[in-house]
Amino acid sequence: MDANDDVPDLSPRIFDRYASSSDDDWQPSYPSLHSTNRRLDYMIQFLDRNLLPQNTSRPKPSLPEFVAKGGGQGIFTLPDRKPLHPNRPPYLQLRPHPLRETQFGRFLKTIASTDRQLWAGSESGAVRVWELKDLYEEGEEEEAAPFRESSAILSNGNGNGNAAVMCMVGDEGNGVVWSGHKDGKIRGWKMDCESGGFKEGWCWQAHRGPVLSVVFTCYGDLWSGSEGGNIRIWPWESINNALSLTMEERHMASLLMGKSFIDLRSQVAVNGFSSILNSDIKCLLSDNIRAKVFSEFQNFRDARTRELLKVFNIDGQIENRADLSLVPDFAMEDEIKMKIVASSKKEKTQSSFGFFQQSRNAIMGAADAVRRVAAKGGFLDDSRRIEALTITIDGMIWVGCANGMLIQWDGNGNRIQDIQPHPSAVLCLCSFGSKIWAGYASGTVHALDLDGNKLGEWVAHSSPVLKMAIGAGYIYTLAKHGGIRGWSITSPGPLDGILYSELTAKGFLYTRMENLTILTGTWNVAQGRASKGSLESWLHSAVSDVGIIVIGLQEVEMGAGFLAMSAVRESVGRDGSAVGQWWLDMIDETLHDMMERKSQDVMGKQSHQWRKFERVGSRQLAGMLIAVWVKDNLKPDVGDIDAAAVPCGFGRAIGNKGAVGLRLRVYDRIFCFVNCHFAAHLEAVGRRNADFDHVYRTMTFSRQSNLFNAGAGMVLYLLLCCTLACSIYLFWLVYRSSLPLVLSIAAGASSAVQMVRGANATGANSVEGMPELSEADMVVFLGDFNYRLDDVSYDEARDFISQRSFDWLRERDQLRAEMEAGNVFQGMREAVITFAPTYKFDKHVAGLSGYDSGEKKRIPAWCDRILYRDSRRTLGSECSLECPVISSVSQYESCMDVTDSDHKPVICLFSVEIAHIDESVRRQEFGDIVRSNEEVRCKLQELCKIPETIVSTNNIILQNQDTSILRITNKCIESIALFEIVCQGESTIKDDGQASYHHPRGSFGFPRWLQVTPAAGIIRPDHVAEVSVHIEAFHTQEEFVDGVPQNWWCEDDRDKEALLVVKVHGRYTMETRNHRIRVRHCCSTKMRKTDPKPRDSVQTQGNLLHRADYQKLSVSFDVVDHLRNLHSP
Repeated sequence: MDANDDVPDLSPRIFDRYASSSDDDWQPSYPSLHSTNRRLDYMIQFLDRNLLPQNTSRPKPSLPEFVAKGGGQGIFTLPDRKPLHPNRPPYLQLRPHPLRETQFGRFLKTIASTDRQLWAGSESGAVRVWELKDLYEEGEEEEAAPFRESSAILSNGNGNGNAAVMCMVGDEGNGVVWSGHKDGKIRGWKMDCESGGFKEGWCWQAHRGPVLSVVFTCYGDLWSGSEGGNIRIWPWESINNALSLTMEERHMASLLMGKSFIDLRSQVAVNGFSSILNSDIKCLLSDNIRAKVFSEFQNFRDARTRELLKVFNIDGQIENRADLSLVPDFAMEDEIKMKIVASSKKEKTQSSFGFFQQSRNAIMGAADAVRRVAAKGGFLDDSRRIEALTITIDGMIWVGCANGMLIQWDGNGNRIQDIQPHPSAVLCLCSFGSKIWAGYASGTVHALDLDGNKLGEWVAHSSPVLKMAIGAGYIYTLAKHGGIRGWSITSPGPLDGILYSELTAKGFLYTRMENLTILTGTWNVAQGRASKGSLESWLHSAVSDVGIIVIGLQEVEMGAGFLAMSAVRESVGRDGSAVGQWWLDMIDETLHDMMERKSQDVMGKQSHQWRKFERVGSRQLAGMLIAVWVKDNLKPDVGDIDAAAVPCGFGRAIGNKGAVGLRLRVYDRIFCFVNCHFAAHLEAVGRRNADFDHVYRTMTFSRQSNLFNAGAGMVLYLLLCCTLACSIYLFWLVYRSSLPLVLSIAAGASSAVQMVRGANATGANSVEGMPELSEADMVVFLGDFNYRLDDVSYDEARDFISQRSFDWLRERDQLRAEMEAGNVFQGMREAVITFAPTYKFDKHVAGLSGYDSGEKKRIPAWCDRILYRDSRRTLGSECSLECPVISSVSQYESCMDVTDSDHKPVICLFSVEIAHIDESVRRQEFGDIVRSNEEVRCKLQELCKIPETIVSTNNIILQNQDTSILRITNKCIESIALFEIVCQGESTIKDDGQASYHHPRGSFGFPRWLQVTPAAGIIRPDHVAEVSVHIEAFHTQEEFVDGVPQNWWCEDDRDKEALLVVKVHGRYTMETRNHRIRVRHCCSTKMRKTDPKPRDSVQTQGNLLHRADYQKLSVSFDVVDHLRNLHSP
């Protein structure tokens, strides 16, 4: 078949390949034996759970429980868990959410797609590639689809850190993917790399700073952006020379490419634009329709001449150079305003307030300075910052901003409209066909039409959507946590309902069940230190089949000075203390010794491989401390540890009362553990209820290491810490009896920097208006809740306790009464208490006789409690994907023989069933449905039709400055046709009229003498699109050395020929039908010799290539006979 035949592109497809049953290139794939065995195991588990008369899956009998009222409504509504979320389309899980702890130093930072592959770059400098034809297959790592990964790239020692991948772009013409790195280098990777590991093929130093963005223009030039407005260009000719080097000569590419760039910043400075072009170039966008290049600070250039055409900001346009000096520097204005306000406040303070008020204001001012420096340094979001750019096929430029605004511009820099469909920051934009997708920091994805109307909205990930890419019928979203999901480009659409019902029905085939035992313990240690024997007596259950241990301590350390300094440390994101670390180390040692002894007892020899616990997270707020230990064999399934702290004392700012929490993922389910210490005293029931409500509503989990970056964060920390510490110490010396004043200062300082901490929180996103604790699958509250016994005297309580008549005492328990009334711990459960009250005891007095014998004789009470909530909506709920976590209490007791504190420690042993998705099996089931479901295939065939189109010519002959009009007709009367024109290659015409080999060009790859406008667009049904094909020959040949142009006169009078391909596709398909057109540039001297006829004003008639410009063509197959007569290949 001739190369000019109008045939579909046979590149691999996923959704598209099943659109027609006539696809004879597809061979069905069969699941592996391992995958089949897993499906059978899950099916047997399903049958056992549903057919056996008695559910015997729980290993231990459960204790009776009391359930608080008020659950299941408002902020206590349980999270909606289903195999597929009803409010988002079914998705292809290309790479499941990996545990954060497994990704340190290798998080994925960006993705890019080609016709056949999806590429991703990591912060280690490594890249990985997925073959799109294998997306449904079983992989070997991370439950992800099969992929190949290169080796990590080490830092080159230039001070830029490691070689993290910052950006990527595919170069289809050259078969290369280019990646920009943090070390300032650009690396090239062959698309057809060998199986297994692979290495970069080309590498050169592109910038001194990190390469923040890369893009290919329609002329095959590679543009890159870096810090400070630095843009450099590598012309196609330089890239072609580097790619043509043999493997032995490949080392020369670094030297060649390192010197052959065009430095646009030096040219801009000469032309007077340098005052505005100083922002980091994080976004570059190639407008291949009109041959322009846009950057994020809204300037655009001619992609052919590289000339700066216009500069404008997000508020409007700056039309010429003279206006540049009028551009406002918002950061400078804000800084000046802050200084003026600070100065006026200082003068007013000196005249109106006393010494201590002045000092307190100075402390607040220091904290405010940190806030301003953090804002200026980028710690706080700038709502005016542009985060993303994309161009739609109708030629409109869409800009995404940090304040959630989407702005539409035309190709000439005219602002059309702005919309704000979502309040969160826009992090990425992508477009295909007649749709636009926006990814937000909230994890949400919006689908819009070309006019900006919302078509759909769904929560794509539990963390920000960093990047999007299009390939094989899917739009892929990369989340900050490293997960990648593919969403059909037809979504939202008719396929969603079919896939949803089919996948839901097959849920039992990919549902995996796990059993887990969790030990939780709470102890108010009263500022004491326990012996190892006391800890072993308390945690003796840990030697059983416990997988996770959670310990909460209260009053680890107290005192006014400690509380004040703790508030200071909290204000700069630091927690912990020497005493707290002592407790953690002591528990580490105790668990280690207990597990070692157990191993020796079982095996009778020390050499036996024994299991051990490893501490995976902790958090301290003043005297409250919580920590989690995980058994080593369970650690691969536990991670994403986040911490939180909520002070409730002294204006909700001091940590003498409050809560600390840890959140972790266990088998892909969210568990939260909260250690609380609420208001004391018998009559403070309302304050205790309010403390719980405040903790539940405001607890926000985050990674503490993200509060500041390593360098600037330490400077800010030292500055603020020294300022606050010195001031507080001064107050403490002068007013050492005035605790409220000291705590007031510390509270003010702690509150002053809450904005910084809130802005840098990285917890999982919860449903709007819902607390983060509401989104957990299981929540455990433990601690010294301080609820007492009502209407009972000290002697009465002692008598009933000695008789172990706990029923009568439970009826007077304040917590039980408040839970029954729905005032606190709404919807939570507690095992029925069968142990003696744990408060208050004389230290080092054993037994029940040790209750408070002092002057106050405090009434015994169950202050120390452990409560929980799982996924159950009803008492009889069974564990499933709809109810993924079901727990029961197998042990709930206190340790009465421990006498190191005035409280007794309490433990609670949970037996937990967890249902989660085997993502590898689910992905294969997804593929089976797409491949074999007849309804899906019929819908795809209907949606993915390619409209019938014809072109007005298959060959064009032009001289310099000539223009021809190419007409593309959409013969379909129902559907729009979308087209793009690329250059498949360029050749030189010999004297005998034959063409040399067509050299492929990168990207769209137009030669510089050819202008095609527009190179892409939409053709309405039964309409015609007109494309201008113009010849603009260069009389000089230009090369660049270290960014400086080197030009000389070039008399190249040979004819040239470009092979254009008009790719036509439908609204929902990436499959194309191609029309090939030859465009020949004939030199004027040859035309005068061979063609004495006058030139037509529109198109020139040639002698070597016969035209078919105005021939009536029903389909492109009609031009085959004409093309066979051509001498060019």
